[in-house]
Amino acid sequence: MIRNPIRLGSVLFHNAGLGRWRASGITRALAASTTIALVVLSPFLQASPDTAEQNWTHYVRIGAYGLQSDNADRIVRSAQEDGVFGIEVDNDIPGRYESFLNPEEKLKAIREVAERAHAAGNRAFVYIAGTECITANADKTPHTLAKDHPDWLQRKISGEPAVFGGGTAFWIAKGDEDVWVSPYAPAWRKTYMERVRQIAATGIDGIYVDIPYWMTHFDGWEDTWASFDDSTVAAFRKETGLDAKKDVKLGDFSDRNFRKWVDFRIQTITDFMQDIDQNAKAVNPSIKTISEIYPGIEEEAVRVGADVYSLYAVVDAIAHEYEFGSGDHMASSRTALDWFNYQVGMHSFRAFAQGKATWILNYSWDGDKKVDRREAMMNLVVSEIMTGSNFWDAPGHSMAGSNDSATRTRIFSWIKGHEDTFYRPRTTIAPIGVYFSPSTRNYNADEFIPSYRGILILLMQQHREFQVVTPRTLSVFQGHTLILPDVRVISESERAWFRKYVDGNKTLVITGEDATQLGSPSNVLRFSKCPGKDYYAALQKDVDEVNPEREHEFIENLKFDAPVRVVASPMVATSISQVDGKPHVFFSNFAGLKGGVNPIQTPQSGVQVTVSGTTIGHGYFLPFLGEVQLLNGTPGDGGVTYKLPAIEKGAVFWYEP
Repeated sequence: MIRNPIRLGSVLFHNAGLGRWRASGITRALAASTTIALVVLSPFLQASPDTAEQNWTHYVRIGAYGLQSDNADRIVRSAQEDGVFGIEVDNDIPGRYESFLNPEEKLKAIREVAERAHAAGNRAFVYIAGTECITANADKTPHTLAKDHPDWLQRKISGEPAVFGGGTAFWIAKGDEDVWVSPYAPAWRKTYMERVRQIAATGIDGIYVDIPYWMTHFDGWEDTWASFDDSTVAAFRKETGLDAKKDVKLGDFSDRNFRKWVDFRIQTITDFMQDIDQNAKAVNPSIKTISEIYPGIEEEAVRVGADVYSLYAVVDAIAHEYEFGSGDHMASSRTALDWFNYQVGMHSFRAFAQGKATWILNYSWDGDKKVDRREAMMNLVVSEIMTGSNFWDAPGHSMAGSNDSATRTRIFSWIKGHEDTFYRPRTTIAPIGVYFSPSTRNYNADEFIPSYRGILILLMQQHREFQVVTPRTLSVFQGHTLILPDVRVISESERAWFRKYVDGNKTLVITGEDATQLGSPSNVLRFSKCPGKDYYAALQKDVDEVNPEREHEFIENLKFDAPVRVVASPMVATSISQVDGKPHVFFSNFAGLKGGVNPIQTPQSGVQVTVSGTTIGHGYFLPFLGEVQLLNGTPGDGGVTYKLPAIEKGAVFWYEP
């Protein structure tokens, strides 16, 4: 979230929202960037062309800037010098009551920066708020959104409106009024979509929508399951015939009516984003809509209503301010388990995206005196790009600037030089499927998420090729083994597909509760005590000491015949796929990382990759921030084995016949 550009010295910073954090009382200062001399490569990096297969959103190297009426030239010039491709600008029209009413000046600035960016061969997208709106100096003006339109506001079931003042969150200045609007407020929504169309008409490349949430993330609102304003209650009654205030047992997931309320709230936010996308493209068919959300695969998605799985279907990309549940949001203070949890989230996002781009807006360093900011930045980026996600560097909690501009330029230049390796479409070879069940997550998150995480981390540490499978991708899954990790809610269409899968002599592995009703064919394997949960519980106690072989019985039942086999430490996360038909292995090394203490990995030697079914070909090795090396393989054991150089932070191996 960008909020209130503020000038510190000669540097323009942005306040950024804290997502799921409890906003009250948060007073973290923005960390000023310190420039440290590094080798700075050519600053003039050419834009990546759109293709029939992929568009510019797949190749962004994002930098954020505060857009004013007179600084479009400076923004674009700075972006070009720093290797930024994909310029985010903050001049929020609907999220500020003044420009919600009178947008002309800001529209002119958007048009100007779009023209300047295009002239430089770059792309630009503009930030707007979703359901939040701030009125500046509300204590000194008779007209604020809440004063003028109290019927627009989201409300608790008690009727209390979602109106907040300075100090509630750090981006709300003293004297300002911060409100959260119901997506069902008809007059507000009509004007909002008009503003979206006006923004699209400027020629800007993208509209970046932040915080499209139900208000449940400020202190005192977490358990409200808002909103119970008249418009929302009426829409729910029209949809279900139920009275949300009387017929729903809030927070009780065993209550069928509460489950309907959960589904309704998620669908509302999804429809809101789809409405934005359709209005924007009605004016400018090439414009992209990007949603920024903090919820990932966890229960927070259900609470705020912004569900990444649902949203990917209706937008062009998602920018994830992802904090993986209870994990640490700063790269400098993450544990090894935090890093593996982060991998689970990003691989899930990439599966949900179905070929769309995944942007990661996350934070590497915020004044940690024991951790070098440059090392923290590099750890963050290597963990992200190895999953195929796009890196967005940001200092502290600000979206604009960098913790170290020279390091960012070096990283961006290297990514640009190898962008096809990281961002060309990845396809499977012979994966083990792991099923993500949105409905189970929605209603049984506490049971489902540990099982799902544990199984995916186990497969990463065992260096097995895996594929996250969802209800949208069941029909195209070709793997011979599919795992249902404590999946408790199954629709009739899912059940029919599982039955067909089993009838095709493929293996279905069910851990924890069994909701399939498939009987007892020999190729349906059941583990009533979920190995994923057991493994994740062990990881939580001591990730450095857990050996994946403890789950050998489970692993041996996966019927896995790997055309690409990897030998490496379990502290190295692997992702195996094809890029342009060539087998690739992406490595992220988390060995030796100690949150708040040590950001430098223990290099991993002795890593081997065997490509089966061939005796000839070439292996290639790309170390993070290094250059491609040709490797000679050794034929034998039904394939060719390549011994890799030591892996420091991360690397990519690929094979070409």
